[in-house]
Amino acid sequence: MAPNPKGGRTKARMLAVYGKGGMGKSFFTTNLVSKLAQRGQRVLQLGCDPKHDSCNALFGGVSLPTLGDVWRQQKEAGREEELQAHEVIFKTQVLGTATVYGCEIGGPEVGRGCGGRGITFGFDTLEKLGLSQWALDYVVMDFLGDVVCGGFATPLSRSLAEEVIILCGNDRQSLYAANNIASAAKYFASMGGHTRLIGLIVNRDDGSGVAAHFAERVGLPVLASIPLDRTVRELADACKLALTEPRFDAIFEGLAHQIMTHTLPAVAMAEVHPLEYKAFLRVFGTEEPNHVPTGASAAELMGDRQVRPMPILTLDLMQRAVTEKPELDQATRFVVGRLLQELGLYVTEANQDPKKGMVLTVDGHTTVCFGDERELESKLAILAALQKSGEPYRYVDLRRPGSPLYR
Repeated sequence: MAPNPKGGRTKARMLAVYGKGGMGKSFFTTNLVSKLAQRGQRVLQLGCDPKHDSCNALFGGVSLPTLGDVWRQQKEAGREEELQAHEVIFKTQVLGTATVYGCEIGGPEVGRGCGGRGITFGFDTLEKLGLSQWALDYVVMDFLGDVVCGGFATPLSRSLAEEVIILCGNDRQSLYAANNIASAAKYFASMGGHTRLIGLIVNRDDGSGVAAHFAERVGLPVLASIPLDRTVRELADACKLALTEPRFDAIFEGLAHQIMTHTLPAVAMAEVHPLEYKAFLRVFGTEEPNHVPTGASAAELMGDRQVRPMPILTLDLMQRAVTEKPELDQATRFVVGRLLQELGLYVTEANQDPKKGMVLTVDGHTTVCFGDERELESKLAILAALQKSGEPYRYVDLRRPGSPLYR
């Protein structure tokens, strides 16, 4: 990316957009980013959802290669340290002349890993590529739903985001997520974090006023209300910007102006008060019944069946199940035995991957890629050193003992 010709800030202003999944965060983020770019700002939209569809509308419906996928491909080729910015950061023009940048962090395949850890890894990788030094005016991060998982709270916990916008509707589920997000932001602020909430955006506003009532109770301003509109929904579904509609262009123009001129309503985190569940329900005019339901007995759950004691799967039983598999090859049996005898590590799963070779699960939670039985002594020595160091790890790649990788 070319140096910023305007000078001024040496670091981009970091905005994060949070909210319940399906509420239109990508729609909102894309239109805001495009409007900021139209006003002469250098902006990067950062998709932080394993669905990796945040930037689709920016790029005319194209799904960008994700940072995670590109890194994994290069890792398989043994050159992950050679990753370059142009392989994961892309640029395009919107609204005729405005240039915007886009990146999708991505995540694991469905059901095959923790999306939150992928987000944390993605931010670490972007920092290595120089994110904090890029000549940008804004980085706008599009985050999925809630922040129950710590990985998705990375911008809050590390104070990577200066300001957080919460996107919601007038429904209970999206406001429940908004309340949780406010709680997380409040917690990290109390621990010395610098991230602050700047307000709510009500998307698909039906005019009921529920979100505005919630915002008043919590202590946050409503920055804008984006009305429910069939034409705009169809534009979003077709990966097109809503800025082509004058009414919506005016909404984003006003919001972009306030962001750029620092004229948004002031929010003091000390005055933000997320609601306890009972108080939250009262926003919707309802109360939680004050009783505990009757418990179901074991006899009722079993019916006419006798309770049979279930075996407890200890690590030694799990390892025995692995070693008794007739298809287990001799080299893997040898490694499994060495790990138990010399390091006290129980192998609870063993597989042969076409690319990674021997892949073992140790103690039920740690993955170790051995590759093959060559240089076994060096590989065992690395594992022994990791054990003695006390370093926590969940993944170890020993295929190249000269440059082992663990995280």
